[in-house]
Amino acid sequence: MANKSGEFAARVDEASRRAFDNLVEVAIAEGCRFVILAGDIFDGDLRNMRTGLFFVSRVRRLTDAGIAVFMVLGNHDAEHAFIRKLDLGPNVEVFSAKAADTVRLPDVGVALHGRSFPRADLTDNIARDYPVPVSGLFNIGVLHTACEGREGPHARYAPCSLEQLVNHGYQYWALGHVHATEVLNEHPFIVYPGNLQGRHPRETGPKGAMIVTVNDAEVVDIEHRALDTVRWSSVIVDVTPASAFSDVIDTLGVALRAAFNEADGRALAVRLILSGSSPLSGELELRRHELRDRAFEIAASISDDLWIERVQNAVSPPMAPTTLDQSVAGLIAGEIAAIGEVEIRARLEKTLSDIREKMPAGARADLLFERLRDEVPSQARMIAASLLAIGSN
Repeated sequence: MANKSGEFAARVDEASRRAFDNLVEVAIAEGCRFVILAGDIFDGDLRNMRTGLFFVSRVRRLTDAGIAVFMVLGNHDAEHAFIRKLDLGPNVEVFSAKAADTVRLPDVGVALHGRSFPRADLTDNIARDYPVPVSGLFNIGVLHTACEGREGPHARYAPCSLEQLVNHGYQYWALGHVHATEVLNEHPFIVYPGNLQGRHPRETGPKGAMIVTVNDAEVVDIEHRALDTVRWSSVIVDVTPASAFSDVIDTLGVALRAAFNEADGRALAVRLILSGSSPLSGELELRRHELRDRAFEIAASISDDLWIERVQNAVSPPMAPTTLDQSVAGLIAGEIAAIGEVEIRARLEKTLSDIREKMPAGARADLLFERLRDEVPSQARMIAASLLAIGSN
């Protein structure tokens, strides 16, 4: 990111801390009785104490306001022994990693049950061993889990089923690990609030926390409150109607303005995806650097808080005729179209495997390889078709 915009990289670097500041402010303003953190407070590659000290200072703000904090340690947290040594103060409860435990708050009629991860790669169904509900209290289960069917790109740590949680007898399950916001069930409520701040282009849309209002041992309101400071968005632009390169640029401008206006005043990072079917597909691929530069110019003209993360060309050429053109160009075009997706991907994987073997130990290239897997097959076809079109004219 720093190669595209140093300011943007700095904003993203601080975004998670600013989002946590927002959480603290909202909890105080709303007069919350307590805050629940369902794991992965710290990232797995934390290299210094700066983030730990920041967290301690903000938790103490909650303590000074009379707001308790209950938290479990997730798979990322379990990678760092220093977390258990942080002086979080008397108003913070970190659930044990040895077994699920219960904390009672008789003044508000609540019992909280939770267990921290003892290690990062916990694959046991720990929810089975959570305590039975406490009669007469509002029972909350705090669980870091990949609930069945919601794993997505997340590792299958502490797996459980929705049916299992529903039948456990708690009135609310506060879940962590999955970064998307989702209410899995009502009566009882089983909720992933998602993370406070989107951390990369695949974590799009509003991010924040759930504010839950309970009265007489029943949930009377649940609200997702956006707390992010930098928002990510994937903007798909259909260029099918465009008849010239300039039309595509105009369409991008309209789409970027609309996306920025819908960002609720947040700084916005956009992945532009050009879609549709057009004779311009080859030209767009050959002029992709110019296309990217024009998108950057448009973003800069709209706001300093609008950045282009990537411009991706997914425009396909118009449907080929059913009868094959018997000219040399037509035969070559037929061969290009006949190249199978599986064949391209197999060759790509072989190449990536060769590259990985030559990389130094500890090199982290997973995101780069993922991007290559996403883009290389379609780009290979587009470039071949574009070169063929140029050579035929």
